[in-house]
Amino acid sequence: MEDAAEKIIVYDSYDTVVQANLVKTKLDAYGIPCFLSEENFNSLYPFKNQLFPGVRLHIFEQDFDQVKEILQEDPFTGEDMQCPSCGSPEIAIVDKEEDKGFVDTVLSFIQPSPKTYRCKKCTSVWD
Repeated sequence: MEDAAEKIIVYDSYDTVVQANLVKTKLDAYGIPCFLSEENFNSLYPFKNQLFPGVRLHIFEQDFDQVKEILQEDPFTGEDMQCPSCGSPEIAIVDKEEDKGFVDTVLSFIQPSPKTYRCKKCTSVWD
């Protein structure tokens, strides 16, 4: 069994190389080792969907909690993300691909889907 200190996991994926590099730069500033994958593939297929998951951020499993805490602040707005219903900072990005029909899935190759958030406390969902 792999030790958490050695196991590498995919923390998240991003729509663009720029977004992924902003997050990587922030983690680098905190001294957390990480790397990106699918950067070149993403430039060929720039829209994140079921087949092309976007640019992936990889971290060591042991750093997960620290990364989660650091990235709790939205790296693209510089603001802390909070649930609009209950104010909880415990939110998750939801992939709504499973709700799509065939036509929507085909169209997702052309048009990126917006990020949808879900509160882990009150289960509210918003864009």
